[in-house]
Amino acid sequence: MALIRLLATVGIAFLAGKAVARIKLPSILGWLITGMALGPHALALVDQGMLDAAWYQAVVHVLECAVGLMIGTELVWSKLKRSGRAILITTLTQSLGTFLLVSLVFGVVFQFCGLPLYLAFLFGGIALATAPAPALSIVREFKTSGPVTSTLIPMAALDDIVGCIVFFITIAMVGGHLSAGELPLYLVVLVILLPLVLGVAVGIPAGLLLKKERGPAATLALLAVLILAASGAGFAFNTLVLPRPVLNFMLIGMAFSATFANMVPEARLEQIMGYFGPVLGVAMIVVILNLGAPLDYHLILGAGLFTAVYILARAAGKYGGAYLGARLTHSPQTVQKYLGLTLLPHSGVSLVFTGIAVSVLRGPAPECAAVLQGTIAAAAVINEIIAVVTAKKGFEWAGELNRGGPEAPA
Repeated sequence: MALIRLLATVGIAFLAGKAVARIKLPSILGWLITGMALGPHALALVDQGMLDAAWYQAVVHVLECAVGLMIGTELVWSKLKRSGRAILITTLTQSLGTFLLVSLVFGVVFQFCGLPLYLAFLFGGIALATAPAPALSIVREFKTSGPVTSTLIPMAALDDIVGCIVFFITIAMVGGHLSAGELPLYLVVLVILLPLVLGVAVGIPAGLLLKKERGPAATLALLAVLILAASGAGFAFNTLVLPRPVLNFMLIGMAFSATFANMVPEARLEQIMGYFGPVLGVAMIVVILNLGAPLDYHLILGAGLFTAVYILARAAGKYGGAYLGARLTHSPQTVQKYLGLTLLPHSGVSLVFTGIAVSVLRGPAPECAAVLQGTIAAAAVINEIIAVVTAKKGFEWAGELNRGGPEAPA
């Protein structure tokens, strides 16, 4: 019955996406709202029991790995070598700039509120991460192409890596300061490197197997087996090696697909992704539904000062950092002006990081845990709806809608 309810939810989300698209808004907005409306805080067609079920988590992680192919297959060295420096610098300025700005703003606010300074750094560590799936779904739906698109896609992979590094270093230092829930150093290293290692390990044999020309059915079957192999490796380490399940499966999929994308001919890669398109579309819907389902729309009414500060400071950090990096690297004007608008989606990553931070704070500082959890949860609901519309506008103002797909930056 749970599987039937999930399939029904996916069908409703698909129709909601079509309805939203008719009024010139991204389909993802319909998927996200469907997730909230049918999630445990509203109609509960997808209830908390389903969200917590091992089979559901497994399905979502496999599909997150599949969505990672949209990023990884764009990380072809021949395309990146012309713009790699600009993408790296811009990733660092927008990620670290967001961390520093949000930490600084909350540091000042907390001085007046009597809350500890370390809590400000946790807000900064959570804020710097970007959820790539919403922006990527807009890229796919509206067939965006141009400098902003071709900067954003590889940046999504690098941003995940930088986000993990900064957040887990921050949470380890805060845990050590509180002498409770301290994360061991090996966990920080593994969370950052292990998804990449697992993806490359499966991606090398995948490249050898996928080089050979095959028909659509055979190619899809082989690709499905390889995605399951990459995901299975992630499940094994999440369960058997790590003290808590924290691996980023989209990053595994990105590393896996980037590896085979650099081994197969360009024409064959386009053929593979063409066959994979319908599967990717379903995977996108489920991943976005999973972002929306835990969001409680009631929090919009209860949002307060901290939520407003968080949303505005994070948006300023993302936009300002992206503008600075693009300007320093002499990127096209459209990248300087509009890239930051496509980096605002946030909810999935923020909720994962928040859960980890709350588990560290709950014992020694329960009042800080409550502030962090309430603020991020409310911000996730409000920010995600605004960010999806803003991201679409960013591509529109850059003149990249309906141009056929990613291309190299100017």
